[in-house]
Amino acid sequence: MADILTEAQAAEQVHRSLGSAGLEGKRVLALIPDRTRTAPIPFMFKEVCSALLGRVKALDFMVALGTHAPMSEPEILQHVGITQEQKERAFRDVRLLNHIYNDPMQLVSIGCLSEDEVERVSNGLFRMTVNLTINKVVFDYDHILIIGPVFPHEVVGYSGGYKYLFPGISGVEIIDFFHWLGAVITNPQIIGLKRTPVRDVVDMAGSRVPVDKSCFAMVVDHEGLKGLFYGTPEEAWSKAADLSSQTHVKYVSKPYNLILSCAPSMYDDIWVAGKCMYKLEPVLADGGTLIIYAPHITEVSHTHGRILDEIGYHVRDYFVCQWDRFKHYPWGVLAHSTHVKGIGTYVDGIEKPRANVVLATRIPEERCQRINLGYLDYREIDQKQYLNRESEGVLCVQKAGEVLYRLEEK
Repeated sequence: MADILTEAQAAEQVHRSLGSAGLEGKRVLALIPDRTRTAPIPFMFKEVCSALLGRVKALDFMVALGTHAPMSEPEILQHVGITQEQKERAFRDVRLLNHIYNDPMQLVSIGCLSEDEVERVSNGLFRMTVNLTINKVVFDYDHILIIGPVFPHEVVGYSGGYKYLFPGISGVEIIDFFHWLGAVITNPQIIGLKRTPVRDVVDMAGSRVPVDKSCFAMVVDHEGLKGLFYGTPEEAWSKAADLSSQTHVKYVSKPYNLILSCAPSMYDDIWVAGKCMYKLEPVLADGGTLIIYAPHITEVSHTHGRILDEIGYHVRDYFVCQWDRFKHYPWGVLAHSTHVKGIGTYVDGIEKPRANVVLATRIPEERCQRINLGYLDYREIDQKQYLNRESEGVLCVQKAGEVLYRLEEK
Protein backbone atom coordinates (compact mmCIF):
# COMPACT_ATOMS: atom_id res chain seq x y z
CA MET A 1 0.00 0.00 0.00
CA ALA A 2 1.31 3.44 -0.89
CA ASP A 3 2.60 5.77 1.80
CA ILE A 4 0.97 9.13 2.46
CA LEU A 5 2.66 12.03 0.68
CA THR A 6 3.64 14.91 2.92
CA GLU A 7 2.68 18.43 1.86
CA ALA A 8 6.36 19.14 1.20
CA GLN A 9 6.67 16.08 -1.05
CA ALA A 10 3.49 16.91 -2.95
CA ALA A 11 4.45 20.56 -3.33
CA GLU A 12 7.87 19.60 -4.69
CA GLN A 13 6.21 17.29 -7.19
CA VAL A 14 3.79 19.99 -8.36
CA HIS A 15 6.57 22.53 -8.85
CA ARG A 16 8.88 20.03 -10.54
CA SER A 17 6.15 18.83 -12.91
CA LEU A 18 4.97 22.29 -13.89
CA GLY A 19 8.51 23.63 -14.03
CA SER A 20 9.29 21.36 -16.95
CA ALA A 21 5.87 21.55 -18.64
CA GLY A 22 6.79 24.33 -21.06
CA LEU A 23 3.98 26.64 -19.96
CA GLU A 24 5.94 29.91 -19.90
CA GLY A 25 3.91 32.70 -21.48
CA LYS A 26 0.92 30.38 -22.02
CA ARG A 27 -2.71 30.95 -21.04
CA VAL A 28 -3.67 28.08 -18.71
CA LEU A 29 -7.13 26.93 -17.68
CA ALA A 30 -7.15 24.58 -14.68
CA LEU A 31 -10.17 22.29 -14.26
CA ILE A 32 -11.05 21.22 -10.73
CA PRO A 33 -13.84 19.07 -9.23
CA ASP A 34 -16.71 20.46 -7.21
CA ARG A 35 -17.17 19.79 -3.50
CA THR A 36 -18.67 16.31 -4.08
CA ARG A 37 -15.20 14.78 -4.50
CA THR A 38 -12.64 14.24 -1.75
CA ALA A 39 -9.41 15.95 -2.78
CA PRO A 40 -6.90 18.49 -1.41
CA ILE A 41 -8.16 21.22 -3.71
CA PRO A 42 -7.06 24.15 -1.48
CA PHE A 43 -3.54 22.72 -1.41
CA MET A 44 -3.44 22.11 -5.16
CA PHE A 45 -4.91 25.54 -5.91
CA LYS A 46 -2.24 27.35 -3.92
CA GLU A 47 0.66 25.22 -5.16
CA VAL A 48 -0.36 25.48 -8.82
CA CYS A 49 -0.74 29.24 -8.43
CA SER A 50 2.66 29.40 -6.71
CA ALA A 51 4.25 27.40 -9.52
CA LEU A 52 2.66 29.27 -12.43
CA LEU A 53 1.74 32.84 -11.51
CA GLY A 54 4.37 35.18 -12.91
CA ARG A 55 5.42 32.58 -15.49
CA VAL A 56 2.22 32.21 -17.49
CA LYS A 57 0.22 34.81 -19.36
CA ALA A 58 -3.01 33.79 -17.62
CA LEU A 59 -4.09 31.24 -15.02
CA ASP A 60 -7.77 30.65 -14.34
CA PHE A 61 -9.73 27.86 -12.64
CA MET A 62 -13.05 26.36 -13.73
CA VAL A 63 -15.17 24.03 -11.62
CA ALA A 64 -15.94 21.01 -13.82
CA LEU A 65 -19.53 20.66 -12.64
CA GLY A 66 -21.00 18.39 -15.29
CA THR A 67 -24.72 18.66 -14.60
CA HIS A 68 -24.28 19.55 -10.90
CA ALA A 69 -25.67 22.85 -9.60
CA PRO A 70 -23.43 25.93 -9.99
CA MET A 71 -21.42 27.06 -6.98
CA SER A 72 -21.66 30.62 -5.69
CA GLU A 73 -18.52 32.73 -5.49
CA PRO A 74 -18.30 32.35 -1.67
CA GLU A 75 -18.67 28.58 -2.12
CA ILE A 76 -15.89 28.49 -4.71
CA LEU A 77 -13.62 30.61 -2.51
CA GLN A 78 -14.19 28.19 0.36
CA HIS A 79 -13.65 25.25 -2.01
CA VAL A 80 -10.20 26.51 -3.09
CA GLY A 81 -9.35 27.59 0.45
CA ILE A 82 -8.97 31.35 0.15
CA THR A 83 -10.74 34.37 1.60
CA GLN A 84 -12.33 37.22 -0.32
CA GLU A 85 -9.42 39.43 0.74
CA GLN A 86 -6.89 36.91 -0.60
CA LYS A 87 -8.83 36.73 -3.85
CA GLU A 88 -8.68 40.49 -4.23
CA ARG A 89 -4.98 40.68 -3.43
CA ALA A 90 -2.76 37.63 -3.92
CA PHE A 91 -5.07 36.00 -6.49
CA ARG A 92 -6.63 39.08 -8.10
CA ASP A 93 -5.57 37.99 -11.60
CA VAL A 94 -7.00 34.46 -11.21
CA ARG A 95 -10.54 34.02 -12.45
CA LEU A 96 -12.79 31.42 -10.79
CA LEU A 97 -15.37 30.07 -13.22
CA ASN A 98 -18.41 27.80 -13.19
CA HIS A 99 -19.47 25.54 -16.03
CA ILE A 100 -23.18 25.58 -16.90
CA TYR A 101 -23.97 22.50 -18.97
CA ASN A 102 -27.39 23.68 -20.25
CA ASP A 103 -26.43 27.22 -21.29
CA PRO A 104 -26.05 27.11 -25.09
CA MET A 105 -24.22 30.44 -24.99
CA GLN A 106 -21.35 28.72 -23.15
CA LEU A 107 -21.03 25.81 -25.56
CA VAL A 108 -19.43 25.15 -28.92
CA SER A 109 -19.44 22.01 -31.07
CA ILE A 110 -16.13 20.28 -31.83
CA GLY A 111 -17.64 17.64 -34.11
CA CYS A 112 -19.30 14.36 -33.32
CA LEU A 113 -18.87 10.68 -32.74
CA SER A 114 -20.01 8.99 -35.94
CA GLU A 115 -22.51 6.14 -36.13
CA ASP A 116 -19.69 3.72 -36.93
CA GLU A 117 -17.59 4.95 -33.98
CA VAL A 118 -20.51 4.69 -31.56
CA GLU A 119 -21.37 1.20 -32.77
CA ARG A 120 -17.77 0.07 -32.40
CA VAL A 121 -17.12 1.62 -28.98
CA SER A 122 -20.44 0.41 -27.55
CA ASN A 123 -19.87 -3.14 -28.82
CA GLY A 124 -22.97 -2.87 -30.99
CA LEU A 125 -25.35 -1.65 -28.26
CA PHE A 126 -25.94 1.68 -30.03
CA ARG A 127 -25.69 3.03 -33.53
CA MET A 128 -26.18 6.80 -33.57
CA THR A 129 -24.38 10.09 -34.04
CA VAL A 130 -23.43 11.92 -30.84
CA ASN A 131 -22.64 15.64 -30.99
CA LEU A 132 -19.64 16.79 -28.97
CA THR A 133 -20.08 20.20 -27.35
CA ILE A 134 -17.77 21.76 -24.82
CA ASN A 135 -17.47 25.04 -22.95
CA LYS A 136 -16.13 27.47 -25.51
CA VAL A 137 -13.95 29.19 -22.91
CA VAL A 138 -11.33 26.45 -23.50
CA PHE A 139 -10.45 28.14 -26.79
CA ASP A 140 -9.34 31.24 -24.89
CA TYR A 141 -6.42 29.21 -23.52
CA ASP A 142 -3.29 27.51 -24.79
CA HIS A 143 -3.30 24.72 -22.22
CA ILE A 144 -5.84 22.82 -20.12
CA LEU A 145 -4.59 21.54 -16.77
CA ILE A 146 -6.85 18.87 -15.25
CA ILE A 147 -6.62 18.55 -11.47
CA GLY A 148 -8.73 15.87 -9.85
CA PRO A 149 -8.97 12.63 -7.87
CA VAL A 150 -9.56 9.13 -9.21
CA PHE A 151 -12.05 6.73 -7.60
CA PRO A 152 -14.02 3.67 -8.73
CA HIS A 153 -16.97 5.02 -10.72
CA GLU A 154 -20.35 3.53 -11.53
CA VAL A 155 -20.60 4.88 -15.10
CA VAL A 156 -17.06 4.93 -16.45
CA GLY A 157 -15.15 2.40 -14.29
CA TYR A 158 -12.73 4.84 -12.68
CA SER A 159 -13.27 8.59 -12.53
CA GLY A 160 -10.78 11.28 -13.48
CA GLY A 161 -8.70 12.07 -16.54
CA TYR A 162 -10.72 13.17 -19.54
CA LYS A 163 -13.87 12.92 -17.45
CA TYR A 164 -13.10 16.49 -16.39
CA LEU A 165 -13.85 17.49 -20.00
CA PHE A 166 -16.71 15.07 -20.65
CA PRO A 167 -18.96 15.51 -18.67
CA GLY A 168 -17.01 18.06 -16.60
CA ILE A 169 -17.33 21.01 -18.98
CA SER A 170 -19.40 19.55 -21.81
CA GLY A 171 -22.91 19.82 -23.16
CA VAL A 172 -25.67 17.40 -22.33
CA GLU A 173 -25.85 15.21 -25.46
CA ILE A 174 -22.58 13.37 -24.87
CA ILE A 175 -23.34 13.24 -21.12
CA ASP A 176 -26.70 11.60 -21.72
CA PHE A 177 -25.28 9.13 -24.21
CA PHE A 178 -22.44 7.68 -22.20
CA HIS A 179 -24.36 7.65 -18.91
CA TRP A 180 -27.11 5.61 -20.54
CA LEU A 181 -24.53 3.37 -22.18
CA GLY A 182 -23.14 2.69 -18.71
CA ALA A 183 -26.61 2.05 -17.33
CA VAL A 184 -27.41 -0.44 -20.09
CA ILE A 185 -24.20 -2.32 -19.30
CA THR A 186 -25.08 -1.89 -15.54
CA ASN A 187 -23.08 -0.65 -12.58
CA PRO A 188 -21.82 -4.08 -11.36
CA GLN A 189 -20.37 -4.78 -14.82
CA ILE A 190 -18.49 -1.45 -14.98
CA ILE A 191 -17.55 -0.10 -11.56
CA GLY A 192 -13.91 -0.71 -10.66
CA LEU A 193 -12.90 -1.86 -14.15
CA LYS A 194 -10.14 0.17 -15.75
CA ARG A 195 -11.08 -0.26 -19.41
CA THR A 196 -14.76 0.01 -20.20
CA PRO A 197 -16.75 1.09 -23.27
CA VAL A 198 -17.70 4.29 -21.42
CA ARG A 199 -14.07 5.13 -20.64
CA ASP A 200 -13.32 4.62 -24.32
CA VAL A 201 -16.08 7.11 -25.22
CA VAL A 202 -14.78 9.68 -22.73
CA ASP A 203 -11.18 9.31 -23.90
CA MET A 204 -12.21 9.50 -27.55
CA ALA A 205 -14.15 12.71 -26.93
CA GLY A 206 -11.43 14.24 -24.76
CA SER A 207 -8.71 13.60 -27.33
CA ARG A 208 -10.68 15.68 -29.85
CA VAL A 209 -10.47 18.90 -27.86
CA PRO A 210 -7.83 20.76 -29.93
CA VAL A 211 -6.01 22.37 -26.99
CA ASP A 212 -2.87 21.05 -25.31
CA LYS A 213 -3.71 19.17 -22.12
CA SER A 214 -2.03 17.77 -19.04
CA CYS A 215 -3.29 16.31 -15.79
CA PHE A 216 -2.61 15.96 -12.10
CA ALA A 217 -4.44 12.78 -11.10
CA MET A 218 -4.69 12.17 -7.36
CA VAL A 219 -5.44 9.16 -5.20
CA VAL A 220 -6.85 10.17 -1.83
CA ASP A 221 -8.24 8.21 1.10
CA HIS A 222 -9.14 8.95 4.71
CA GLU A 223 -5.45 9.12 5.63
CA GLY A 224 -4.48 11.68 3.00
CA LEU A 225 -2.86 11.95 -0.42
CA LYS A 226 -1.49 8.57 -1.48
CA GLY A 227 -0.62 9.34 -5.07
CA LEU A 228 -0.06 12.36 -7.29
CA PHE A 229 0.63 11.65 -10.94
CA TYR A 230 1.39 14.18 -13.69
CA GLY A 231 1.41 13.72 -17.43
CA THR A 232 -1.02 13.54 -20.29
CA PRO A 233 -4.59 12.91 -19.15
CA GLU A 234 -4.30 9.31 -20.34
CA GLU A 235 -0.95 8.66 -18.62
CA ALA A 236 -1.74 10.33 -15.30
CA TRP A 237 -5.20 8.77 -15.09
CA SER A 238 -3.88 5.29 -15.88
CA LYS A 239 -1.33 5.38 -13.06
CA ALA A 240 -3.88 6.81 -10.63
CA ALA A 241 -6.49 4.20 -11.58
CA ASP A 242 -3.96 1.43 -10.88
CA LEU A 243 -3.30 2.85 -7.40
CA SER A 244 -7.00 3.48 -6.79
CA SER A 245 -7.70 -0.19 -7.47
CA GLN A 246 -5.38 -1.01 -4.55
CA THR A 247 -6.64 1.82 -2.31
CA HIS A 248 -10.38 2.14 -2.87
CA VAL A 249 -11.53 -1.47 -3.29
CA LYS A 250 -12.38 -3.57 -0.24
CA TYR A 251 -13.05 -7.30 -0.58
CA VAL A 252 -15.44 -9.21 1.68
CA SER A 253 -16.10 -12.93 1.89
CA LYS A 254 -19.90 -12.94 1.69
CA PRO A 255 -22.79 -10.58 0.88
CA TYR A 256 -24.79 -8.68 3.48
CA ASN A 257 -28.55 -8.77 3.96
CA LEU A 258 -28.68 -5.29 5.51
CA ILE A 259 -26.36 -2.35 4.80
CA LEU A 260 -26.46 1.05 6.47
CA SER A 261 -24.66 3.29 4.00
CA CYS A 262 -23.92 6.65 5.65
CA ALA A 263 -23.59 9.58 3.25
CA PRO A 264 -20.99 12.24 4.04
CA SER A 265 -22.05 15.89 4.18
CA MET A 266 -20.43 16.64 0.81
CA TYR A 267 -23.31 14.73 -0.80
CA ASP A 268 -26.18 17.19 -0.58
CA ASP A 269 -28.84 15.37 -2.61
CA ILE A 270 -29.63 11.82 -3.72
CA TRP A 271 -28.16 12.60 -7.14
CA VAL A 272 -24.68 12.40 -5.59
CA ALA A 273 -25.54 10.36 -2.47
CA GLY A 274 -26.56 7.58 -4.85
CA LYS A 275 -22.86 6.67 -4.71
CA CYS A 276 -23.69 5.15 -1.32
CA MET A 277 -25.63 2.52 -3.27
CA TYR A 278 -23.33 2.17 -6.28
CA LYS A 279 -20.24 1.31 -4.25
CA LEU A 280 -22.04 -1.27 -2.10
CA GLU A 281 -24.44 -2.94 -4.55
CA PRO A 282 -21.89 -5.68 -5.37
CA VAL A 283 -21.95 -6.95 -1.74
CA LEU A 284 -25.70 -6.67 -1.09
CA ALA A 285 -27.40 -10.05 -0.99
CA ASP A 286 -30.31 -10.83 -3.31
CA GLY A 287 -33.42 -9.37 -1.66
CA GLY A 288 -31.32 -7.40 0.80
CA THR A 289 -31.96 -3.89 2.07
CA LEU A 290 -29.60 -0.96 1.63
CA ILE A 291 -30.35 2.18 3.64
CA ILE A 292 -28.91 5.50 2.45
CA TYR A 293 -28.59 7.27 5.79
CA ALA A 294 -28.28 11.03 5.27
CA PRO A 295 -30.21 13.19 7.78
CA HIS A 296 -28.77 16.32 6.14
CA ILE A 297 -30.32 15.63 2.71
CA THR A 298 -33.61 17.33 1.86
CA GLU A 299 -33.68 17.02 -1.94
CA VAL A 300 -33.71 14.23 -4.52
CA SER A 301 -31.75 16.32 -7.03
CA HIS A 302 -31.21 20.06 -7.05
CA THR A 303 -30.93 19.94 -10.83
CA HIS A 304 -33.10 17.03 -11.94
CA GLY A 305 -35.60 16.58 -9.11
CA ARG A 306 -38.66 17.43 -11.19
CA ILE A 307 -37.82 14.76 -13.76
CA LEU A 308 -37.12 12.14 -11.11
CA ASP A 309 -40.49 12.91 -9.52
CA GLU A 310 -42.05 12.03 -12.89
CA ILE A 311 -40.12 8.88 -13.77
CA GLY A 312 -39.19 7.51 -10.34
CA TYR A 313 -36.39 5.05 -9.60
CA HIS A 314 -36.49 1.79 -11.53
CA VAL A 315 -34.35 -1.07 -12.78
CA ARG A 316 -32.86 -0.81 -16.26
CA ASP A 317 -35.36 -3.11 -17.97
CA TYR A 318 -38.31 -1.06 -16.71
CA PHE A 319 -37.14 1.68 -19.09
CA VAL A 320 -35.77 -0.54 -21.86
CA CYS A 321 -39.04 -2.50 -22.13
CA GLN A 322 -41.03 0.75 -22.30
CA TRP A 323 -38.54 2.72 -24.38
CA ASP A 324 -41.11 4.62 -26.46
CA ARG A 325 -42.54 5.98 -23.21
CA PHE A 326 -39.23 7.09 -21.71
CA LYS A 327 -36.79 7.77 -24.57
CA HIS A 328 -37.62 11.49 -24.61
CA TYR A 329 -36.45 11.98 -21.02
CA PRO A 330 -32.79 12.93 -20.45
CA TRP A 331 -30.87 9.69 -20.71
CA GLY A 332 -28.48 10.72 -17.96
CA VAL A 333 -31.38 11.00 -15.53
CA LEU A 334 -32.69 7.59 -16.59
CA ALA A 335 -29.21 6.21 -15.97
CA HIS A 336 -29.05 7.68 -12.45
CA SER A 337 -32.46 6.19 -11.71
CA THR A 338 -31.32 2.68 -12.62
CA HIS A 339 -28.04 2.99 -10.77
CA VAL A 340 -29.73 3.90 -7.50
CA LYS A 341 -32.43 1.24 -7.85
CA GLY A 342 -29.91 -1.43 -8.77
CA ILE A 343 -30.18 -4.37 -11.12
CA GLY A 344 -33.35 -6.39 -11.47
CA THR A 345 -35.96 -7.56 -13.97
CA TYR A 346 -39.13 -6.26 -15.61
CA VAL A 347 -41.26 -9.07 -17.07
CA ASP A 348 -44.94 -8.95 -18.03
CA GLY A 349 -45.32 -5.53 -16.44
CA ILE A 350 -43.87 -6.63 -13.10
CA GLU A 351 -40.70 -5.01 -11.79
CA LYS A 352 -38.51 -7.10 -9.49
CA PRO A 353 -35.49 -5.19 -8.13
CA ARG A 354 -32.75 -7.25 -6.58
CA ALA A 355 -32.30 -4.66 -3.81
CA ASN A 356 -34.63 -2.83 -1.47
CA VAL A 357 -33.22 0.71 -1.43
CA VAL A 358 -34.45 2.87 1.45
CA LEU A 359 -33.90 6.57 2.12
CA ALA A 360 -33.35 7.73 5.69
CA THR A 361 -33.20 11.45 4.95
CA ARG A 362 -35.32 14.54 5.41
CA ILE A 363 -37.13 13.77 2.15
CA PRO A 364 -40.79 13.13 3.13
CA GLU A 365 -42.24 9.63 3.07
CA GLU A 366 -44.82 10.60 0.45
CA ARG A 367 -42.10 11.70 -1.95
CA CYS A 368 -40.06 8.56 -1.35
CA GLN A 369 -43.12 6.50 -2.26
CA ARG A 370 -43.72 8.63 -5.35
CA ILE A 371 -40.20 8.05 -6.65
CA ASN A 372 -40.39 4.30 -5.87
CA LEU A 373 -37.86 4.16 -3.03
CA GLY A 374 -38.36 3.01 0.55
CA TYR A 375 -38.56 5.33 3.53
CA LEU A 376 -37.26 5.25 7.10
CA ASP A 377 -37.43 8.01 9.66
CA TYR A 378 -33.77 8.91 10.15
CA ARG A 379 -34.55 9.87 13.77
CA GLU A 380 -35.32 6.25 14.55
CA ILE A 381 -31.93 5.01 13.38
CA ASP A 382 -29.13 4.45 15.89
CA GLN A 383 -25.94 3.81 13.96
CA LYS A 384 -24.47 1.94 16.91
CA GLN A 385 -27.03 -0.79 16.41
CA TYR A 386 -25.53 -1.54 12.99
CA LEU A 387 -21.88 -1.65 14.05
CA ASN A 388 -19.79 -4.82 14.39
CA ARG A 389 -22.53 -7.12 13.11
CA GLU A 390 -20.87 -8.39 9.95
CA SER A 391 -21.16 -11.99 11.17
CA GLU A 392 -24.95 -11.45 11.28
CA GLY A 393 -25.05 -10.18 7.69
CA VAL A 394 -25.25 -6.51 8.71
CA LEU A 395 -22.76 -3.89 7.49
CA CYS A 396 -22.41 -0.25 8.49
CA VAL A 397 -20.23 2.01 6.31
CA GLN A 398 -19.58 5.34 8.01
CA LYS A 399 -18.38 7.40 5.02
CA ALA A 400 -19.85 5.65 2.04
CA GLY A 401 -19.55 6.63 -1.60
CA GLU A 402 -15.86 6.37 -2.45
CA VAL A 403 -14.67 2.91 -1.43
CA LEU A 404 -15.96 0.09 -3.64
CA TYR A 405 -16.96 -3.14 -1.87
CA ARG A 406 -16.57 -6.39 -3.79
CA LEU A 407 -17.01 -10.06 -3.07
CA GLU A 408 -13.88 -12.16 -2.98
CA GLU A 409 -13.55 -14.53 -5.90
CA LYS A 410 -13.89 -18.16 -4.91
